[in-house]
Amino acid sequence: MNRRCDVGRNDWTIEDVAARFEEAASTGRRLPPVRVQGYFNTWPIIVRKEWETFAADEHVYRPFPPTPEAIDRMLETMKWVQWLEVEQRHLVWMRAKRYGWRDITIRFACDRTTA
Repeated sequence: MNRRCDVGRNDWTIEDVAARFEEAASTGRRLPPVRVQGYFNTWPIIVRKEWETFAADEHVYRPFPPTPEAIDRMLETMKWVQWLEVEQRHLVWMRAKRYGWRDITIRFACDRTTA
């Protein structure tokens, strides 16, 4: 993310709000998955030899977890969404997740210029 989302309360522009929503979507993707508490694996970790790892599945890439400040900004941004109507929320999050305008027009059944 190239833009900083730390601006004063009186200095908000459309680009700053869009950057904040993009950062919130990125932060949400980087959060760890929700798991059921109380279950754990008792099997020991198996150290495999190099030739055994060739047939193994590829490792799933997991980005670094977000910072606490990024989570706070994400939660603040999610409070903003409550001011919008449900359809507007879907539109804002689809743009924050960088969906193309074609996908958005299909979702909302409208022309590209309308969306």
